[in-house]
Amino acid sequence: MQRTHNLTSKRLVGEPVKITEGYAEVKLKTVDEMKVDEHGLVHGGFTFGLADYAAMLAVNEPTVVLGKAEVKFTKPVKVGDELLAKAKVVEDLGKKKVVHVEVFNQGNEKVLEGEFYCYVLEKHVLEL
Repeated sequence: MQRTHNLTSKRLVGEPVKITEGYAEVKLKTVDEMKVDEHGLVHGGFTFGLADYAAMLAVNEPTVVLGKAEVKFTKPVKVGDELLAKAKVVEDLGKKKVVHVEVFNQGNEKVLEGEFYCYVLEKHVLEL
């Protein structure tokens, strides 16, 4: 059951397909408004947003926030690509969680990989 980021745009950031303890998968179909040029290259922010969302769902706590991310873009994404992010909590230090995320295109080629450093706060970040 999804416990965080419930109002996230499925069209712009992705749609959850699996959420279990410490693991999540989110899919995103890239669309024309995500492109940055006439070649149909998708802005990396959308791929990153998908990966971030998957990391938040792997932690799945209502007050989780991203503190830092170290990512590598490994292949370009183009309009029409169907992306799948797979996120797994690899280190649980109580309020701090390290989540490894990989994003694949429809050909199962990795387009992004990285570590997301997430923090579970006592209150919502905007209430602090």
